[in-house]
Amino acid sequence: MANFTSNTYTLKRKILTFSNKISKQLSKPDRKFTADITYGMLASQSCLLTDVVDQLHEDSKKINIVDRLSRHLDKGTPAKAAVSYLQMLKKWIPSEPVIHIDDSDVVNPDGYKFESLGIVRDGSESTSTDHAPP
Repeated sequence: MANFTSNTYTLKRKILTFSNKISKQLSKPDRKFTADITYGMLASQSCLLTDVVDQLHEDSKKINIVDRLSRHLDKGTPAKAAVSYLQMLKKWIPSEPVIHIDDSDVVNPDGYKFESLGIVRDGSESTSTDHAPP
């Protein structure tokens, strides 16, 4: 059991180190939010704020923590954090990346029960066919 605990703390430390690199130029509340939301989402494997809060194990009431996270989310992503994140990604991406695109679900002529299904122009067929819901 001790091995699982040490693995958890190792992963948490790596997540928080990553979060600190992104948010190093932000204010202290924004740094805390970045760390909390990043760790909480990864630990809970959910983007629901109530699930995120459960993983943070803070002493405050759950509703207060959810409100705090909601207020930060309403502000959007700070420009400095986005720039730091993109700079970090540039180090990991090769100069000529390979991008895989799966276009098998773009056109499904037999499907009719999809959300927001609209008209799709299929240029791969010899005659121009419109696929739309019946």
